[in-house]
Amino acid sequence: MTKFILKYLSIILSIYLLSIIINTIHIDGILPLLIMGLILLIVNLLLKPFFLLITLPFSILTLGLFTFIVNAWTIMIADHFVSGINMSGFLNSLLAAFIIAILHHMLQNMNKPSKPH
Repeated sequence: MTKFILKYLSIILSIYLLSIIINTIHIDGILPLLIMGLILLIVNLLLKPFFLLITLPFSILTLGLFTFIVNAWTIMIADHFVSGINMSGFLNSLLAAFIIAILHHMLQNMNKPSKPH
């Protein structure tokens, strides 16, 4: 359960930070941002495994970097279903995929207990 909560937090935090930094990403309020996080979690749960399976040869050729393209596709799909957020294209979605991955990794590392030396 904490994995989904950390992923949700990284999604909403990333999209919010990107909307502050990049003026082409528009958010109409907190509610569309929270809905975008839920929709993206559902899209990642249902469609992402299918996309990853289809694009497996490209992922192998690019040593896994093509998964960021798949993540950008899922963000674009979720953006289509939420009316209060406009990601304004593929490049913004790709940048969001990178930032979400980085923040999710940082949140996971903060959640782990530190090992004594």
